[in-house]
Amino acid sequence: MKVPLLDLKLQYLALKSELDKAILRVAESQYFILGPEVQKMEKEFCEFLGCKYASGVSSGTDALLLALMAIDIKPGDEVIVPTFSFFATAGVVSRMNATPVLTDIDPVSFNIDPNEIEKKITSKTRAIMPVHLYGQSADMDPIMKIAENHKLTVIEDGAQAISAQYKDGSSAGTIGDIGCYSFFPTKNLGCYGDGGLAVTNNDELEHLMRIKRVHGGEPKYYHKVIGGNFRLDALQAAVVNVKLPYLNGWSESRRKNAERYNRLFKDAGLAEETGRVEFDENNMVLLPKAVYKDLDGLSDYHIYNQYIIRIKQRDKLRQFLADNDIGTEIYYPVPFHLQECFSDLGYKYGDFPRAEEAANNSLALPVYPELKDEQLIYVVEKIKDFIKG
Repeated sequence: MKVPLLDLKLQYLALKSELDKAILRVAESQYFILGPEVQKMEKEFCEFLGCKYASGVSSGTDALLLALMAIDIKPGDEVIVPTFSFFATAGVVSRMNATPVLTDIDPVSFNIDPNEIEKKITSKTRAIMPVHLYGQSADMDPIMKIAENHKLTVIEDGAQAISAQYKDGSSAGTIGDIGCYSFFPTKNLGCYGDGGLAVTNNDELEHLMRIKRVHGGEPKYYHKVIGGNFRLDALQAAVVNVKLPYLNGWSESRRKNAERYNRLFKDAGLAEETGRVEFDENNMVLLPKAVYKDLDGLSDYHIYNQYIIRIKQRDKLRQFLADNDIGTEIYYPVPFHLQECFSDLGYKYGDFPRAEEAANNSLALPVYPELKDEQLIYVVEKIKDFIKG
């Protein structure tokens, strides 16, 4: 049996008629950059996310970069980021000639540990950039309190978390000053190329992001500020417009697949409960868990952009699964503090042990909405074969 990490062809076939019409509509309009399709998308995302403003941009990375430009990050400024994330999180800070100040992660959620943030604040700190990794909101209440106490901007990296919710029901990405999303094809809501979105409830930040995404021109060809080419293609917006009504259903299917995995691993005797961080004879596979709860016990809405287990001998298991036609991926094998390009920051192995452990033993399993139950069963059976072997 084959179980790919992701099979986008199944999604396309289900929406083929709608998507083909949307693509043809853009071709016939000959309006390829920004325009009506992007405006429609922005309006619908404001309603979907519950935010005041949304700006379609050229990628999730450019959304982060645009956010930093909008708050006027300067060389020498510091931005606090987790050391464990996709490269863009720290990369955009360095591209602004600012300094990414790295922190360790929570061992269950893999998101930034709020307890580590305040230790890193200096007179040069300008912003905090929490990441809603794998589709689960970071713990935003303490982060926002720290930001308020120190008068810092919060830019949320929600590239993997569009439709995820924090424990109070707020959409991940709408709690801080600016939220950034990605429409990369493999995301829960993907376009047919690169695309992204920057959202805010702040009038001034919205105005700055609007003009800076078109080289800072306002009106056209008149420039009081410098921006970049962060415009979204109409084709990508049209694809997203078709897919958005299906997103909640897809997210719920991913959640059900994750719950099914959890039950299968427990029934196989490989794990006792979700959210454990230590291996033992009853927990040979460590399972993910939605961890942030309010006083009424309501937890955040995890959308499982990735379903991440932790397991010893991860690399050997990955090869074993590949030999059995099961796709997996490692998100991410090298934390920022051990990346060669950040060596000048002065970090070393051992500085962030929780991130290092996650990098060494975490593995993403297939969790996309169209998976069949027999495929989920097959994945767990093969992992059991490897462990018990």
